[in-house]
Amino acid sequence: MQGSNLPNGSPPDSNFDKATQNSRMQKFLKGVEWLGNLLPHPVILFVWMSVLLLVLSAVMSYFGVSVIDPRPEGTSGRSADGMIEVVNLLNGEGLARIVENLVTNFTGFVPLGTVLVALLGVGIAEYSGMISAALRGLVMNAPKKMVTFTIVFAGIMSNTAAELGYVVLIPLAAVIFHSLGRHPLAGLAAAFAGVSGGYSANLLLGTVDPLLSGITQEAARIIDPAYTVGAEVNWYFMIASTFLISGLGYFVTEKIVEPSLGEYNPKDADDASVLETQIEKVSSLEKKGLLWAGISMLIFCLLLAWTVVPADGILRNAETGMVSGSPFLKGIVVFIFVFFAIPGYIYGKITGSIKSNQDVVDAMSNAMSSLSIYIVLVFFAAQFTAFFKWSNLGSVMAVSGATFLSDIGLTGPLLLVGFILICGLVNLMLGSASAQWAVTAPIFVPMLMLTGYAPEMIQAAYRIGDSTTNIITPMMSYFGLILAVAMRYKKDTGVGTLMAMMLPYSMAFLIGWTILFSIWVFVLGLPVGPGAETFYPAR
Repeated sequence: MQGSNLPNGSPPDSNFDKATQNSRMQKFLKGVEWLGNLLPHPVILFVWMSVLLLVLSAVMSYFGVSVIDPRPEGTSGRSADGMIEVVNLLNGEGLARIVENLVTNFTGFVPLGTVLVALLGVGIAEYSGMISAALRGLVMNAPKKMVTFTIVFAGIMSNTAAELGYVVLIPLAAVIFHSLGRHPLAGLAAAFAGVSGGYSANLLLGTVDPLLSGITQEAARIIDPAYTVGAEVNWYFMIASTFLISGLGYFVTEKIVEPSLGEYNPKDADDASVLETQIEKVSSLEKKGLLWAGISMLIFCLLLAWTVVPADGILRNAETGMVSGSPFLKGIVVFIFVFFAIPGYIYGKITGSIKSNQDVVDAMSNAMSSLSIYIVLVFFAAQFTAFFKWSNLGSVMAVSGATFLSDIGLTGPLLLVGFILICGLVNLMLGSASAQWAVTAPIFVPMLMLTGYAPEMIQAAYRIGDSTTNIITPMMSYFGLILAVAMRYKKDTGVGTLMAMMLPYSMAFLIGWTILFSIWVFVLGLPVGPGAETFYPAR
């Protein structure tokens, strides 16, 4: 018979169909990579977009483009005739405004200062080796049955220290899996999924929270000039997301990715020495340092609770007595700084990695030097955001978009799901979370605000789309590094191979996280963070 020689009674065309599907997937992934490569560097992208925005402001102003202002009378910034008109920024008045405010646009850009302050503390903890030791201790001491879950969880938690998860945890996870007789690429994939796919989830507030909230606040002020968005506004939802992503990452690794990789063949390694790599265990001195660092964290948290939990706490809102709008929430970035700086210093003094005050200064200087490209990016992103606001293009697009969505009846969960998918698609081409949000927030935040949703909730939805496709796009800044690590264990690993391996995580995270978001917001009606609203206007 024609199919009698096929193994396991497979249908005659099963191998052909599988090959066809793989070929289509490879073509799709290569297409994404090709399109992404057409985009310039995010800094150059902001330059061209700013120039385009200025030209559009002149053209649309010439043709008298305007929309009805939906804000009630008496609202700050509302014109007397109740219309929002596009303002020409290429005439004498517009150019004078640009020249006069170029510096203040940069220095007044909210995410800049908040990220710099938060990273000072994280820099001390990272320089001292505290975060690296904590991650190694967490992963290496996990029970064998919990290794996969712990690696994904540790990857998520590593995001408080920027790139540490990429540099330390992902190579470590591959070594751990190999030492357990498992496929090293499965360990790499699990760690990569946690570090990058779960980028926005965490039990702690990190540098990404003030970064995104600052951009969200700038965008929200296109509609409401007095609106404030704190770094903590997504905290509740991100805590729950941490356990969801850890569980999904465990399931995908154990049931899909590792079985598909099959048994590891040491001959596939590009360099046999990589298979002899020994795991650096946490020393007794490092354990002592972690113990006292943990005690200092606990003391700090108790002192902070003493200022907030009692009804007469000194960091509560002096007027209302509530936590909402309190100095505690407004100063959350300061507490992030202290939360990492003090334990990091104590750990460094005990282990000897910090010997003098000069080392503390060097730690903070190193942290700042790692932000050089971010500072350059912020300069141009701040100009783009300011031009968007001055020209009224953001308001016009928001009102027009909101009207269109209302006319077609697209509201509720379906609207937010569509927004998440758009963010995930854009992320394939523009891998930087800050760059992407700086581009899309001035459009989508005002638009969705006018459809009745609060900026805090919109930002939470954005973080889902942005995180879940990080792991399948070559545009992500650390994708090349991960590929290099993978090639050490399997020399024929290519870009498409790595993307295909991470695709099940991306799909599982996108579907699972979106379902959690929909239930959280639309079924249970829970706030996504302290003092965060779901609907606008609601305050």
